[in-house]
Amino acid sequence: MVKRPTLLAVSGSIGALALIASLAIAAAGSAGTASTAATATTAESLVATINPPRVPNAAAIKKQYGGRSITFLGDGPVGKSHTRDQLLVKKFSQDTGIKVKLVPHPVDSSAAYSQLARTFSANSSAFDVVMLDVVWTGAFAPYLYNLKRVMAKQAKLHSKGIILNNTVRGKLVAMPWFGDFGILYFRKDLLTKYGYSGPPTTWAQLGTMAKKIQDGERANNANFYGFVYQGNAYEGLTCDSLEWLASSGGGQFIDGGKVTINNPKAAAILNLQRSFVGTITPRGVTTYQEGESEKAFTAGNAAFMRNWPYAYAIGQDGPIKGKFDVTTLPRTGANAPVGTVGGWQLGVSSFSKQPLAAVELVRYLTSPAVERFDAIYNSNVPTIPSVATLPAVRKVNPWLKPEIANVKRVTRPSRYLGTKYNQGSQIIYQGINQILNGQDATSVLPGVAQRLERALP
Repeated sequence: MVKRPTLLAVSGSIGALALIASLAIAAAGSAGTASTAATATTAESLVATINPPRVPNAAAIKKQYGGRSITFLGDGPVGKSHTRDQLLVKKFSQDTGIKVKLVPHPVDSSAAYSQLARTFSANSSAFDVVMLDVVWTGAFAPYLYNLKRVMAKQAKLHSKGIILNNTVRGKLVAMPWFGDFGILYFRKDLLTKYGYSGPPTTWAQLGTMAKKIQDGERANNANFYGFVYQGNAYEGLTCDSLEWLASSGGGQFIDGGKVTINNPKAAAILNLQRSFVGTITPRGVTTYQEGESEKAFTAGNAAFMRNWPYAYAIGQDGPIKGKFDVTTLPRTGANAPVGTVGGWQLGVSSFSKQPLAAVELVRYLTSPAVERFDAIYNSNVPTIPSVATLPAVRKVNPWLKPEIANVKRVTRPSRYLGTKYNQGSQIIYQGINQILNGQDATSVLPGVAQRLERALP
């Protein structure tokens, strides 16, 4: 990793979630898997005993496609991700008779993107099933098999926001595999200390609460701040600011193919965030990425933090262990809280010589039973909402509360910008970084909108 927000040829990954299937379906797979969930008493024993689920309808698949060979460009050789792929591919091949060659993609996101770009531009059939960052679907849509008809039923189980992200010009070009999304971390001990019964639900409340807690804590810790997040001019700020705008009625930068970032509600929330800089956030928050914000919070130097779920485990080993919790990010007025989608998808190459056999592998890997396995074995965020509510999944991932699991997902405009996504995201985060550094949003957003319009294909 660090696979935090997906940065198209820039930095690590990101993330996404979604969910909806019956508990019985989600738990289906193998008897061994089901009994593990019923008898395990600790998260460690769950992880140690979980096995890949069986392939549904394996006999029919074997009869039609058994003996055929496909190649899967899977996760990189980091941590348990590649091992997870090996276990799942082995089970799929055993059950269906389809031979699967597993190839790990490069660890670096830029190199992984370039590898796919070279392969597709050469019309190569080297890979049948490919792993895609959530913001790559727009760029690679012309080279991906349309899954809309063959995966329609299963697609309904996944987060609508991610399915929408993966639908380009009417084609479902990829299925969600596992995700990431922004959440709010808060010091529950400090909320109690300063008389608050729960975390803020609006951005204005966050400002008020952060100021009160910061003022009190500064008596003993001059380095304490109310709120930290990813404010540097990079992809992470595109993710953070998307959450600010979408949760405040300010749109999602580009909506329905039209640039919408220059509007009063977007300007208002951006100016509110600007007012926080140097007051409840460090002046240097405009240079913060994931690591800087995480270190400030886990060291005990912040009351609130916006970050990805990965930081939860880090907080369990240090001075704030047992003192913090997580919830959905704030909103403005009657708008719903949101989380920016991140994570990885699976697509079938349009150059595949065995596209239907490849579809069956994608069907298996994005099924409720496999998402349950992934969440327990490798702590991957499910993209099927009901999977996130399963007791076994919650035991290993205690931060995955119902309100978080079911929060509205918002997606960056990669499906509109396509191969121009990098350029468009840069226009967004540079403009918003200027606002955070002191410029009024009403004077910056018109120029951002004009540049985005020129970047649209």
